[in-house]
Amino acid sequence: MLALIAFLPILVTVLLMAVFNWSAKRVLPLAWGLVCLIALAVWRMEPVYVLGYSLFGALKALDVIIIIFGAVLILNTLRQSGAMLRISNGFRHITNDRRLQAIIIGWMFCAFIEGAAGFGAPPALAAPLLVGLGFPPLAAAMITLILTGTSVSFGAAGTPLLSAVNGLTIYVERTGGARFTMLLTEQVAFLHAVVGFFVPLIGLCCLVVLFGEDKSLKHAFAAMPFAFFAGLVYVVPYYCTARFLGPEFPALLGGLVGLPILLWAAKSGFLAPKTRWDFPAQNAWPADWRSQIELEENQRPEVGMPLWKAWTPYMLIAFILVVTRIPVFGLKELLSSIKLTVPNVLGIDGLDYELTWAYLPGIIPFTLVALLTHFLHDMTPAQTKRAWQNTFQQISGAVVALLFGVAMVQLMLNSHVNTAGFDSMMTTMARAMAALAGNAFMFFAPFIGIMGTFMSGSSTVSNILFASFQYETALLLELPPVLIVALQAVGSAFGSMISFNNVVATCATVGLMGAEGKLIKRNLIPCLLYALLAVAAALLLLGGGHLR
Repeated sequence: MLALIAFLPILVTVLLMAVFNWSAKRVLPLAWGLVCLIALAVWRMEPVYVLGYSLFGALKALDVIIIIFGAVLILNTLRQSGAMLRISNGFRHITNDRRLQAIIIGWMFCAFIEGAAGFGAPPALAAPLLVGLGFPPLAAAMITLILTGTSVSFGAAGTPLLSAVNGLTIYVERTGGARFTMLLTEQVAFLHAVVGFFVPLIGLCCLVVLFGEDKSLKHAFAAMPFAFFAGLVYVVPYYCTARFLGPEFPALLGGLVGLPILLWAAKSGFLAPKTRWDFPAQNAWPADWRSQIELEENQRPEVGMPLWKAWTPYMLIAFILVVTRIPVFGLKELLSSIKLTVPNVLGIDGLDYELTWAYLPGIIPFTLVALLTHFLHDMTPAQTKRAWQNTFQQISGAVVALLFGVAMVQLMLNSHVNTAGFDSMMTTMARAMAALAGNAFMFFAPFIGIMGTFMSGSSTVSNILFASFQYETALLLELPPVLIVALQAVGSAFGSMISFNNVVATCATVGLMGAEGKLIKRNLIPCLLYALLAVAAALLLLGGGHLR
């Protein structure tokens, strides 16, 4: 019964957003209010803790809001300077097939950015780039969220996976930290590599069926050789890096190795489909495909800007992300130490909020590069002003949704601080799922990871919450504990495509406020398919005797 009560706010949220198409900024304040009532009446939390953890969550939302702001500012700056038009035309010289463009940017470019920055940055950065190439905003948001999942477990220099390791101190001490980390890294990489080989094709199937003129899968299958090639040139260096170097660099090096190969293949027509595929004419797009915010272009003729100059801001972003995220350069520690702190929120001892603003990609590099671009591209004061005005206008709707959404999540995570003696709402739901699953728990393990990311918006948080629970349950049921934790990590990565934070953030960058429920509903099918494929890959490991 407790699990059902804890699940009620999630159910209400999903129904209102996915079935009734309410916008996130309407639903999430209501869901937060419902969680507050449950926390007070059932979990018997003291009001000061309910308000304190809610306020803490609202403060935590600033992290995501800053990332969104920086990504949108980059987009609007490039629009105003004329660079986006130049990039768009330059990309058409590589390929004008929308399927190949989606794979190159949504799959490979996103993987590189995920490995360097993580925390929702890749879809927020890549979706506007696809819109600039002529994708419907809804299609751009959907495909970038779907294609990014494989790289998430090793995003931000391996942070999501390392957070799972840090939550398993007992087992780590028993087996040795380095050995345990490498074993878990290898199994997570194997599961992701097996599933990731098929991910570009699955993404294309969703794209052509939902956004094609004749909605036929034949257009996805026509691009199947290129899609499989894209999967291969990413997952091979990805797995090898994980196997021999550890969790910090698989996504980063996979994208770095695969991107030039894929660009060459698209440019030369290697394994490319014989006929070009495109979206219907723009005047035939349904209203829900379009941005709800009309952005002024005012672009200068693209012929006046060399292609290298148009791409310079993105190249600067990639370079800065690498040197500030890899510890050997020393900048990661420096930027992480620069923070604003709110100690003891609402007087709650130990509830300290820290904003590491200099380390957030929304500030460095996104906003920093946007400021530099004003000078690099010789923008006029009027163009600069429009870029900033459009940015504030575009993110305003997302701010409300994120403030209440993250507040709700933090309250559910910390609801174990109660006078009723109950576990937190999150843990209660996970334990109920384990009891329901029994010996079939392996099939449920990735779905617990998905649930954690769905609610928290972070694979890292999901792993912190449930890695130890998954490990202990596996021991209880006599299942391989490292494999079960690997399924948790993989599920938490796939959950990023339907999480509130990521969906709201990505929609905000392309002006799709109000379409969040539709996007979650559409991404749910590939998310569940990924989870089932991961279980199948785990059974391969189990049956092949590769577990140690």
